[in-house]
Amino acid sequence: MNQNAEILKNAISGSLKIIEQDREKEIISRRFGLKGNKETLEQIGEMLSITRERVRQLEKAILIRLQIAAEEGQIPELAAAEKILIRNLTEMGRVARISDLADKVYEHTATAPEKTGIYFIATFSKSLAVVEENERYNAAVGIAEYGDSRTIRERVDEIVSVIKNNKKPMTLDELDEKLNYEHPDHIKAVASISKLLATLNGVWGLTKWPSVNPKNIRDKIFVILETRKEPMHFSDIAKEISESNFKRKNVTVQAIHNELIKDDRFVLIGRGIYALSSWGYKKGTISDIIKSILEKSNEPLTREEIVKQVLRVRKVKETTILLNLQNKNLFKKVDKNLYTLA
Repeated sequence: MNQNAEILKNAISGSLKIIEQDREKEIISRRFGLKGNKETLEQIGEMLSITRERVRQLEKAILIRLQIAAEEGQIPELAAAEKILIRNLTEMGRVARISDLADKVYEHTATAPEKTGIYFIATFSKSLAVVEENERYNAAVGIAEYGDSRTIRERVDEIVSVIKNNKKPMTLDELDEKLNYEHPDHIKAVASISKLLATLNGVWGLTKWPSVNPKNIRDKIFVILETRKEPMHFSDIAKEISESNFKRKNVTVQAIHNELIKDDRFVLIGRGIYALSSWGYKKGTISDIIKSILEKSNEPLTREEIVKQVLRVRKVKETTILLNLQNKNLFKKVDKNLYTLA
């Protein structure tokens, strides 16, 4: 057990000593999951043969008693624990998700009781502010000096609003230009509390946006191409996905190829080479491309100009373009080196 773990353990034990009745200690231990899994008001009520509402009332009364004891210095072990948590929170941007804070404090992937132990201490510490978990926020702890629970939630909502209004993902520097924070790391810390936001490759966006929260193979392909900003062979795309930070990245080359074929966001522009349609590439054969080029032109074009324009949207050999240009059913040679539609 590292030093931090020992100090936090002592703080929890010292806090429980303030609670005199065994039943009340049982309620708090089970509600916060100090010995195992967190339990609901109903589960505890059934075990103690009391109503759910009574359990809630007792829990609230116990926490108020602990807050008073903490303020009056009746829990001597608490000061050292607060110092550890505040020091780590300062390094993390003054606020952090419980899971992230616990991992840092314990220097390993924290267990459920380790996470809930920190949350328990923070609920009655006057130096710390707690954000309860719900559909919008992850459970989090902040340094009370820089804002209470309500202030933290308002800051989270502000960041979400800025990103929504921007209508596309933003870097921390871009967010920093819109917000009033001392450092971009503070923005990152606050943003991580939101369940409505996700981050990938240094940008933040809404969780429903595939560019920051890809949920299927097609979305991951899109993110890879969007990040590289250049056409790629499907085998290289598969390799990039396998080396990425995506949650699920074990995909086959064939699966990648199949998804590229099915999705209109991707355009085959050469042998196995794909680009994004948003870059101006259009689906179709080389003949289709030549036809489109000539349709847009108000006059016949030279062979060299046609080749040049085709190569802007297709990675093929020049001879392939010239071969397609010989299709007399589609194209007509009107001069020694000029072509138009048949």
